[in-house]
Amino acid sequence: MTMRFLITGGTGTTGSRVATALAAEGMSVRVGSRTPAPGTGQVRFDWSDPTTHGPALTGTDGVYLVPPIGDAEPARLMAPFLERALDAGVRRFVLLSSSAIAEGDPGAGEVHRAMRQLAPEWAVLRPSWFMQNFVTPGHLHVESIRATDEIVTATGEGRVGFVDAGDIAAVAVRALADERPHNAAHLITGPQALGYADVAEAVSKVSGREIRHRSVPAADFRERLVASGMPEAFARVLAAMDDGIAHGSEDRVDPAVERITGRPARDFADFAAENAAAWARTA
Repeated sequence: MTMRFLITGGTGTTGSRVATALAAEGMSVRVGSRTPAPGTGQVRFDWSDPTTHGPALTGTDGVYLVPPIGDAEPARLMAPFLERALDAGVRRFVLLSSSAIAEGDPGAGEVHRAMRQLAPEWAVLRPSWFMQNFVTPGHLHVESIRATDEIVTATGEGRVGFVDAGDIAAVAVRALADERPHNAAHLITGPQALGYADVAEAVSKVSGREIRHRSVPAADFRERLVASGMPEAFARVLAAMDDGIAHGSEDRVDPAVERITGRPARDFADFAAENAAAWARTA
């Protein structure tokens, strides 16, 4: 039977990949976006506008949940949506959370807990930091590499199991489309834990320039994020995560990608080689 899915954040980093892969498997996909492009079949979906929720949910069996970007308290919007979706007959939910957020933690952790308690079929994706953070236009890391040949964090010598968004999406597709519900939280990492200095070295090799990692105190990093336009509350959360990395919170790897998809997770060196053009020096 063809399953019908709503993909929130459907034009974003993971959502767009999930939608494409589900469609390739013959599933019916409804892409939700705050600004749907005309003629694409996308539907308007805005977490902060409940009037968009009902129409987007109509006739769906499962939902891919991407929390509202930059919101430090997503549960206030997502928990009522979850209840509405259940009332509409949706059975399966897959939540994009983070490796840094456990069930019940403030933010997406609260949504994780509510979904596990209420949904008959569910999965939570807890990916480590995205490799795409180093290539997505507008992200602080890629812009600083282009402009100043450096990556600035508050992570010290801490290491992270950086993961490709394509691998996250591949796990999401299986959690949505597999006949048997996963009913589990999946820690999703790349194949190795790297420090930001290791990332800088990998970028240096493919860009032909010396890229450095500069670690700053967490308070300074928070101010840097706020200066870039990020809301203060969310900047505080990200700075605290960097501080956690400095103390070893993300120094781990997990074989979930290969276990669930049947193929190994992507290596950062391969990712860097494929995306070398992203780090061209800005004038």
